Amino acid sequence: MAKPQKRYVCAACGSVTPRWQGQCGDCGAWNSLSEEAAVNATPFAAKHHLRAGGQAIKLASLDVPTPLPPRRPTGIGEFDRALGGGLVAGSAILIGGDPGIGKSTLLLQAAARIARAGGSVIYISGEEASDQVRLRAMRLGLGDAPVQLASATSVRDILTTLEAGPAPDLLVIDSIQTMHSDVIEGAPGTVSQVRASSQELIRFAKERSTTLVLVGHVTKDGSIAGPRVLEHMVDTVLSFEGERSHQYRILRAIKNRFGGTEEIGVFAMSEDGLDEVGNPSSLFLTQRDESVTGAVVFPALEGTRPVLVEIQALTVRLASGATPRRAVVGWDSGRMSMILAVLEARCGLSFSSCEVYLNVAGGYRITDPAADLAVAAALVSALAERPLPATAIAFGEISLSGEIRPVAHANLRLKEAAKLGFERAYLPSGTSKESHGLNMQMLGRLDRFVDALLGRG
Repeated sequence: MAKPQKRYVCAACGSVTPRWQGQCGDCGAWNSLSEEAAVNATPFAAKHHLRAGGQAIKLASLDVPTPLPPRRPTGIGEFDRALGGGLVAGSAILIGGDPGIGKSTLLLQAAARIARAGGSVIYISGEEASDQVRLRAMRLGLGDAPVQLASATSVRDILTTLEAGPAPDLLVIDSIQTMHSDVIEGAPGTVSQVRASSQELIRFAKERSTTLVLVGHVTKDGSIAGPRVLEHMVDTVLSFEGERSHQYRILRAIKNRFGGTEEIGVFAMSEDGLDEVGNPSSLFLTQRDESVTGAVVFPALEGTRPVLVEIQALTVRLASGATPRRAVVGWDSGRMSMILAVLEARCGLSFSSCEVYLNVAGGYRITDPAADLAVAAALVSALAERPLPATAIAFGEISLSGEIRPVAHANLRLKEAAKLGFERAYLPSGTSKESHGLNMQMLGRLDRFVDALLGRG
């Protein structure tokens, strides 16, 4: 064991030296070195330690009553729903989405409404000139909104301009990947530049109680480009989803320090910009008067909002020896394979000689495991060519044993279905005691449900 050596520690900065000297070499303080016995430590800890020389911080009790942060509504109800009620002063919001999905359009509409309501708004674009933003605002009917525009990419220039006047209520940076900080080297969009630029802008927003909205680019897999720490630095992360070929857009809250997550706002793209959709189910339900084989309505749940979507299935018989194809749009292909296996092993159905196609109408994407029963019903209906009633819904999770398990928030799903005129519901046993006027058929096992659909036994 090494013999402990004497060392000298500066009382002002905590610097450690092996011999005494009158002045500290790190902080320059005189007669601040005191002797103490050294301990066996790593080379890093032998140079400095962090137990002295700092400034004492103030501790507060957890049970101190704190009022809820005030919120400023944007004037767009679906945007406010995704945010948890509106914009919070001093918060940082990151919104990402595919190119052309409508991020800049949505923020320009929100900025114009806040400015018209008396708030001060600054919109800084690093990708477009001010005239381009102005032309888009005129096309959207927002040309008279008192929004301050600028086209800049230097964070130093932006912060110098903001410090010279009163802090705005809303600051929009479009986009953070185009910002550049001269404190460090690197081209705009690199990991170091995105992190440094975001840190300086967020610090300004916290100190001046300005709501900061950062627009972020996304990669090919849909995640926000740049360092992952960017999502940890901000208070709210919003994802703008949808296909440019489809009309609808979904604004989803992935992270929210001031509200709940998994809330969504639904918009429809039109010539005048993004319009709010008060009844999202109308976008994803097919208008039909008669029953169709392979079509089942499923009440999905996004946060606290139920959305009724139509699940469509199609099976095509193949000649013997051909390899069947499985195609899924809007759902997990692995979960469909599991449902097919349960139908074959527990219900006596054969899909091995059939091509199976599954689609969620309207381009909607489902991750809710409660869709298992609706998918199974659509597959059985397509295979047997027996339609389910057009006024029926189905939801429930299917286990590998063939048991139909209860799911959360059944009352919300049933209430939405009853409001839209549905009359029958297939759901797990013991799920809900409130029928909301629906004819509820409680199901315990999948094989019995399949027997009832096929008229067996």
